[in-house]
Amino acid sequence: MSSLRLENKVAVITGAAQGLGEALAQRLSEEGCKVVVGDINIEAATKVAAGLKDAVAVDVNVCEEKQVANLFKVAQEKYGRVDITVCNAAILLADAVVDFDLKKWKMMLDVNLTGYFLTAKYAAKAMLKNGEGSIVQINSKSGKKGSYKNSAYAATKFGGIGFTQSLALEMAESHIRVNSICPGNLLDSPLWVNSLYKQYAKNLGITEEEVREKYIDQVPMKRGCQYSDVANLMVFLASDQSTYMTGQAINVTGGQEMR
Repeated sequence: MSSLRLENKVAVITGAAQGLGEALAQRLSEEGCKVVVGDINIEAATKVAAGLKDAVAVDVNVCEEKQVANLFKVAQEKYGRVDITVCNAAILLADAVVDFDLKKWKMMLDVNLTGYFLTAKYAAKAMLKNGEGSIVQINSKSGKKGSYKNSAYAATKFGGIGFTQSLALEMAESHIRVNSICPGNLLDSPLWVNSLYKQYAKNLGITEEEVREKYIDQVPMKRGCQYSDVANLMVFLASDQSTYMTGQAINVTGGQEMR
């Protein structure tokens, strides 16, 4: 008997060219999935796919409906079906509301919310052919509680949970489950190291080192979230072990968020 929990499943994942998305794609492969690695950075996505057991990379901007439709067309043409979709693509731009540029605000809404809608829409269309499936959105603890000088991100993540619950209601009788994962701060990820420490240091008027300590101090378990923490829950939600769960937004925050 195989110990792989997702053996022979076909998984589509967006934003999978680096960081958390890359780690989740690797875990899907390790659990037995055939993986469709979607990202706007096709060169990096191709490298990720090349390192997996059975995978293909697809160039996709999740804000463009034709490209999202093509992502699922490729998945079905190559592998015959789609069982799992992980909606991971997102961006984060932080600033005070009074200084927030409207173009940046709209960009955040487009990628984080419209991108999730389009990905889930075409995932659901593909899964209806199977009569079952699991859609997992990578949300955030900022989808549960407002975030200081980070209003656009929180707004998109709150909206994402509303969409998760609504789609879950629509798809329940079709045996397509829709859930969100709300991770804590991935303090060692490229997003934090290459961008957020600088943004938050500027917004808070402290050093980058002080930013890291500030965010660790907020966590009862006194550590940042790790990729494996998110991947463990993703596998559970994608597997048959969670067949009676839908419309949930589950925290992975070391106790920082408990609602």
